[in-house]
Amino acid sequence: MQDKYLTISSASEGLYKEKGSRFIAFAYPVSSEDEVKRYLQELKKKYYDARHHCYAYRLGVAGELWRAVDDGEPSGTAGKPVLGQLLSHNLTNIVVFVVRYFGGIKLGVSGLINAYRAATYDVIQNANIVEKEDKDSFSVEFNYLLMNDVMKIIKEEQPEIIKQSFDMTCKIDLRIRRSLSETLKNRLLKIDGISL
Repeated sequence: MQDKYLTISSASEGLYKEKGSRFIAFAYPVSSEDEVKRYLQELKKKYYDARHHCYAYRLGVAGELWRAVDDGEPSGTAGKPVLGQLLSHNLTNIVVFVVRYFGGIKLGVSGLINAYRAATYDVIQNANIVEKEDKDSFSVEFNYLLMNDVMKIIKEEQPEIIKQSFDMTCKIDLRIRRSLSETLKNRLLKIDGISL
């Protein structure tokens, strides 16, 4: 199971100019389509006078959820080259918008593809690429008498302890890489009186 992926740590900007047209690129780390829509609305408001607001995004550890949007440019000349750069850099949980200001001279299909690709390449070069882990969070509840058994497993499996409270009923909130999660849960469940 894949549980590591590459994304960007924060927003970045890029620019490409060709025959008077300006292609301003913006990249954002995102984890949902709602975030994509919010950034799109902000850019459309700020760059209301731009002719096109094209974009592509990939979501999910393996980039399984994706979309490419040409926003009025000829089909396949804007969103696809943007998405192509996300794929070739193996980035996910990211959206890249390219706002185009038309310069008066038509670039043609290959010119447009090259411009959107170049603007996206620039914004990715200006971004801070980081490797992240997909993690699973869950809680363990148990009687205080089972503390030693539980803590022994936690020490061996090494999940991150987010929060813990120890009363007559103890509760520990844990987070661990998704690929290691099942092993940890199965070991804990072998102890009688544990609930996840």
